[in-house]
Amino acid sequence: MPRYSIRENRIMSGSLTGLVFDPETGEIGMDPESVFHSFFLRGIDSTETGNFWGRLSFKIDIDPEMIFCTFVFSTDINDFDRKGERITLDDFLTDPDIPPDEKLAVLKNTGAVRYVGQNDILLYSMKGRYLYIAFDIRGNGKARFSNIRVDSPGDFFLDSFPEIYREENSFFHRYISIFSSIYNDFQDDINALPEILDLNTCPLEMLIEYGSWMGIDLKGGFLSEDVIRDIVKEAYELNKIKGTVKCLRRLLTIILREEPVIIEHNLVRSWIREENIDYPQNFKPRGVYDVTILIKKRITEEVRHQVMYMADQFKPVRTRIFIAQMDENAIIDSNTYLDINTKLPEKRRAVLDGDLSLDGTVVL
Repeated sequence: MPRYSIRENRIMSGSLTGLVFDPETGEIGMDPESVFHSFFLRGIDSTETGNFWGRLSFKIDIDPEMIFCTFVFSTDINDFDRKGERITLDDFLTDPDIPPDEKLAVLKNTGAVRYVGQNDILLYSMKGRYLYIAFDIRGNGKARFSNIRVDSPGDFFLDSFPEIYREENSFFHRYISIFSSIYNDFQDDINALPEILDLNTCPLEMLIEYGSWMGIDLKGGFLSEDVIRDIVKEAYELNKIKGTVKCLRRLLTIILREEPVIIEHNLVRSWIREENIDYPQNFKPRGVYDVTILIKKRITEEVRHQVMYMADQFKPVRTRIFIAQMDENAIIDSNTYLDINTKLPEKRRAVLDGDLSLDGTVVL
């Protein structure tokens, strides 16, 4: 059974009004600045005159206050007379200078069937070499649709029955098409298994599930998809070295996109004892199981929570994690030598959610 998948090439060769195609996800979304939202495809050519069409299906996520209509038209002749001039339906429907309402009016006059709010449509009444599809979305809100597919010819389940039962668009044909649609959907899921099992192409939900199989909790939506994908890809290696400095360093490099400095306080204590150095005045040493992570840039509170949440899953049991972050510039104070990277402080006022640290230059 031939199947036509409406992907990037077909979509970009069509006419999008008030809609935006995302090549990375393969989804068509709304342009919030546009009033009209419509999409006209070039005709799908079956190469056979009088071809019977089967099923049109697509995925759509749309707000309840919005409504979408699908217009479908099939014909053996793909040109018509417009203002005394012969023009093909392909050129007419994809012309950006022609208003969408005029295009819809022509489709209706040529006998296009309108389906309201349906994303799984039987096309057994459609007969012709060319199949034209258009979408019209009305209302205020958001909508995204993808995975547009057309099956032709109709229902191959029907061919397994005796000739007397093979009447196109009969009650029996429509009834048996339900099971055919279920079978086709199952077959699509089976064919998509390689993509689902591939860590480079599987959806975010599967990445989180795969992480849980390796004992890593990635739920909560606090990590970006790229970070989660990289963590899952290296989950096996991270688990092999779990509880080590090397593991923490690699994990935090994935999250921060740069390598942090990790200070083990038991090594600091040993070094001070071996060198016979006194602790600085007012300096309170950490415990022997404590670790400080020095991040070489300012980070938001959200990133700080991400680091702590993931570090807690890979640290040794008795270890406490502390995070220290550097400011954007060094500030001259009593413990700073003049250097090319040092600047004089500027008085700042602390504000809520301003990403400011309380230091000697903040005026409360």
